[in-house]
Amino acid sequence: MNKINLVTTPQMRNDFPQFQSGDTVNIHVKVIEGDKERIQQYQGIVMGIKGEGIGRTFRVRKISNGVGVERIFPIHSPSIAKIEKLKEGKVRRAKLYYLRALKGKSATKIKERISPEIVAPVKKSEPVVETAPVAETAE
Repeated sequence: MNKINLVTTPQMRNDFPQFQSGDTVNIHVKVIEGDKERIQQYQGIVMGIKGEGIGRTFRVRKISNGVGVERIFPIHSPSIAKIEKLKEGKVRRAKLYYLRALKGKSATKIKERISPEIVAPVKKSEPVVETAPVAETAE
């Protein structure tokens, strides 16, 4: 292990859920105003994840009063209290910069990815055995 990893490994956090581009997340950020500290929530779509190790960041976009707002969060920052994954999005790009050009509902609408845990297993039905009709005999 090199010296940089020895210093940064204890500072890294692993108490957050795994998320990727297209997922809708809710981030609880500690905000200090004067001598008071409060938690502010920021909910939006993850546009991309960049970097490795202690410098890893992710970009979240939300629409606030009709204006798109993007914010970059360091994943291992102590100012992040909690990250909740609300929805899993199905996208084919690592960086969703094309969302900047979209307007209205299309800017926030992403196909939802279906997790294997959510899908119920399909039960196989028993094969139906058909019997030949029996001729009735009259006595």
